[in-house]
Amino acid sequence: MEGSKLFSKQLMERAGIPTAAYGSFTDEASALAYVREQGAPLVVKADGLAAGKGVIVATELSQAEEAVRECFGGTFGDAGNTVVIEEMLTGPECSLLAFTDGKTVRPMATSQDHKRALEGDKGPNTGGMGVYSPVPIVTDEEHATMVAVMEQTVAELAAEGIDYRGCLYGGFMLTPAGPKVLEFNARFGDPETQVVLPRLKNDLVEVMLACANCELDQIELDWRDEWAVAVVLTSAGYPGSYERGKVITGIADAEAMENVTVYHAGTAVVDGQLVTNGGRVLAVTALGDTFENARNLAYEACEKIDFEGKTLRHDIGLRALRGRDAWDA
Repeated sequence: MEGSKLFSKQLMERAGIPTAAYGSFTDEASALAYVREQGAPLVVKADGLAAGKGVIVATELSQAEEAVRECFGGTFGDAGNTVVIEEMLTGPECSLLAFTDGKTVRPMATSQDHKRALEGDKGPNTGGMGVYSPVPIVTDEEHATMVAVMEQTVAELAAEGIDYRGCLYGGFMLTPAGPKVLEFNARFGDPETQVVLPRLKNDLVEVMLACANCELDQIELDWRDEWAVAVVLTSAGYPGSYERGKVITGIADAEAMENVTVYHAGTAVVDGQLVTNGGRVLAVTALGDTFENARNLAYEACEKIDFEGKTLRHDIGLRALRGRDAWDA
């Protein structure tokens, strides 16, 4: 479901699950011909796993052509041997993770990641720059559709002889025609997990054992009322080239704040000092009784943490605070 975007698209096609129209290609010439025939905007995806960076949103034809050349030119390694080219869907994105034991599906709380590197949702795609949960702009009807899609997907997998147990992540676009699937991941999402699981009241071990033992129908998920917002601190230059080994300070001060947790991603201990060791270095999560309070607390905690080249987006969640109309602007 995650390891091959083409497999995922074909499965959705067989199950009648709403997703973007697409073509798949194993040679550059055919892919370029398709791109020129379709015209921009398009989304070009390396078929395999590329650390969250194998998806290029091309608003102009030249960008789409360059993305195709990048994929077949080896930028994403073997992941780019097959390329999937999709129509570009419009609307807000929403992630819905779900537990499943292969039969029963228990959806988790909704979350919304911020994929683009720069403020205002500009720049290249990343593994995620910040996220919040729940997503206030999702309607009851949209939520019901997304849950139905997750159930439909697990049922289709089972019908095809695939015993899928664990976490299934559905990435959706809330289009004017209703929710459509952008992608599936066969895992908890990063950074979605950092805002979803802190809101789960259940004992996670019990839920996971129920998935493993096909007893998920005996579990009901219970969620905290608080909002959760996470801001990702990155190394300067990410998702392009960046330096490692920058000393990190202030994490203890941030974690001393009530309802704040700092999750490590690209860090290492060298000579007794905590240093940066990746593009996305830390995720700073805060819980609050309102969206605004959680967001303000997360940014307050980010201010306490420092390392040379620390980069972050300052607009995580701002759009959702403005309501659904903010995506039409």
